[in-house]
Amino acid sequence: MTAPITAASMALDGGVLSTGDAAPEAAFVPSRGFWGHVGHRLVRDPVAMGAGAVILLVVLIAILSPWITPMDPYKGSMLRRLKHVGDATYWLGSDELGRDMISRLMLGSRLSLFIGVTPVLIAFVIGSAIGILAGYVGGWTNTILMRTIDVFFAFPSVLLAIALSGALGAGIFNSIVSLTCVFVPQIARVAESVTTGIRKRDYIDAAKLSGASPLTIMRVQVLGNVVGPIFVYATSLISVSMILASGLSFLGLGVRPPEPEWGLMLNTLRTAIYANPVVAALPGVCIFVVSIAFNMFSDGLRAAMEIRQ
Repeated sequence: MTAPITAASMALDGGVLSTGDAAPEAAFVPSRGFWGHVGHRLVRDPVAMGAGAVILLVVLIAILSPWITPMDPYKGSMLRRLKHVGDATYWLGSDELGRDMISRLMLGSRLSLFIGVTPVLIAFVIGSAIGILAGYVGGWTNTILMRTIDVFFAFPSVLLAIALSGALGAGIFNSIVSLTCVFVPQIARVAESVTTGIRKRDYIDAAKLSGASPLTIMRVQVLGNVVGPIFVYATSLISVSMILASGLSFLGLGVRPPEPEWGLMLNTLRTAIYANPVVAALPGVCIFVVSIAFNMFSDGLRAAMEIRQ
C-alpha cells in the first residue's frame, strides 16, 4: 500500500515537485492565446459590455421586428395622427400619417442597421485587400494605389457620399455603393500603414526564405497580424456609416417612402417638430443611442487589444 502523502514527504527536486515514490507530473495550464486574452479583457469592461448589450438588443429587434411589432407599421389613420407618447393605443405616439411609431421604429432598425453595417463590411474586404497589397509590395505599386486613394481624401465624407448618391440616384443599393466608396479609402490607408510596419519582420523574411509565394505570405503571415487593427478601426466606422446613411435618407437620397428607416422618418416628421417635438425626435434618439453604442464597443475592443507583454 502506498504511504499517504504528507507535507514532510514532499521535496522540490530540480524545479519539479516530487512526492515520495509518486511519479512527478507537470501541471498543464492552457493558454488563452491572443484572442482569448482580448475576449477576457473585453468581458471585464462594463462600458463595452453595456454597449454590446444595446447593440445585441437592437439586432434582435431588427431580426424579429416583422413578428413582434404591436401594430401594422404601414397602416395609418388621419384621425389619429401625431398622438403623444404615452397614448393608450400608441405607446410612443403616432407619426404624421397616424402610423404607430414604436412599430415603425422597430421595423426601421432593419434598414438602418443594414445600410449602416453593409458598406463597412464591403469596404473592410476591399480596403484591406488594397492596403495589404500596397503595403507588402511597396514601390510603384504602393505609390499608384495610395496616390489614387488620396484623391478621395480631398473631399469630406459627407459631401462625397451626397455627391455619389446624387449621381447614382436614390435607393438602398445606391446608398450602399456610395458609402462603400467613402469608407474604402479610409480602411485601405490603415491597412497599408499596418502592413508597411510588419513588412520587414523576421517571420516575413523566414517565410520568403522558405519559398512561400507572395500571395501565400500576404494571406497567412501578413493578414493574420494586421486583420485585428483593421477590424477595430472598421467597427468604429459603423456609427459614422449609420449617421451618413440616415443623412442620405433625410435628404431624399436613400430609402424611399413608405419604407420605415430612421433617417427617412426624421425627414417626414420634421414638419411636426412644433406640434409634437417628442415624437419627431424619437428616430434621432435611436440613431444617437445606436451610434454611441457602436463607438463605445469599438473603444472597448481597441483597449482590450492593447495587451502589453
